[in-house]
Amino acid sequence: MTSASADTAEESGPENIMIKLLGKLSPTECPKLLHRFVDGLCGRSYPRRVEYSEVWSLIEWGELMNSLAQLFRVAVGRMSSDQEVQELLGDLDSAHADAILQSLHARREEIRHALVDRTNGISSTQLQDFNWQIKLALSSDKLSSLNTPLLNLSLDLKENGIQRAVNIEMNKEELHTLISALEAANKVVLQLK
Repeated sequence: MTSASADTAEESGPENIMIKLLGKLSPTECPKLLHRFVDGLCGRSYPRRVEYSEVWSLIEWGELMNSLAQLFRVAVGRMSSDQEVQELLGDLDSAHADAILQSLHARREEIRHALVDRTNGISSTQLQDFNWQIKLALSSDKLSSLNTPLLNLSLDLKENGIQRAVNIEMNKEELHTLISALEAANKVVLQLK
């Protein structure tokens, strides 16, 4: 790859495309577009291209939407400081950069909740609530004296919008196996952070 083609590849990155394209919109219209875009990220309706057809072509509109999505996800997901966001924006003029920072400040928590919900939605089954009880089995039909502690675990799950309850009874060994598996899963999650 020559240095000229490397420069071209670098300039065509998502942030640079967004910087170039967002500059086409007047600074007074920029906050309105950004807040409507965040609405879309948060599950409401995105801004419609028809309203901006005089500013961007269809391809430019798609590139702009993808670049904004990447910018907001990275900035909120990594909890980026203003300086880090400014670095992502590169040489975007100050009026447009300020509009992005203002919308990011005003809607950061809302975007974070939308990203968490989106991540949670990856699995079709979600744990809504749980409850547990300890029982002592004193005897059974086979033994007159058992004295075995049992854990009764009730899980309230939501699967594809439908709530269902799952009840599990475990002895001491099964409980230790479950705890070990959950601790191993927690270690993996902590390593991903």
